[in-house]
Amino acid sequence: MTDPGAARALLEDLFDRIRELVVDLTDDLSDEAGSWRPDPEANTIAWLLWHSTRIQDDHIADLAGAEQCWPAWRDRFALPFQAWATGYGQSAEDVGKVRVPADLLAGYHADVDQLTRRYLGTLTGEELDRVVDTRWDPPVTAAARLVSVVGDLQQHLGQAAYVRGMLQRRDRAWHTPGAADH
Repeated sequence: MTDPGAARALLEDLFDRIRELVVDLTDDLSDEAGSWRPDPEANTIAWLLWHSTRIQDDHIADLAGAEQCWPAWRDRFALPFQAWATGYGQSAEDVGKVRVPADLLAGYHADVDQLTRRYLGTLTGEELDRVVDTRWDPPVTAAARLVSVVGDLQQHLGQAAYVRGMLQRRDRAWHTPGAADH
């Protein structure tokens, strides 16, 4: 990596945007809205926020060689999953079990964001080039893992924003003559 400062600035900007999305999604999010599903198999906003934050926490802590933030929040969430579950591979039934208030989702993400900032502050060219997973070909570097985390977070947070938009519009377009034509 030729310019770790530029990479750090880019990553900080990306994680700023992720934090803004989480704050926007949790702002005024009711428990009902957090657990609403457009169909029985769909992900809820609460699950998408929890899963995204768990992935960020798990992967950044691993990169940083630090403890995850999750243990300080796990009991407050009171989820019926294994202690270190991240949501990966969970069923539609499991998704429906994530019913937590927005303030917990926002608070947990705030802590994970701080963990992320501390790690980003330590980035060097050597750290970005460090191989962190040899199970892939080519092996995964810290830089590639960070790009993967950002991509995953943006995808899941975008899904949460879409579900929220569907919920906000569910009673308008389909019951107002001509509303869907605009």
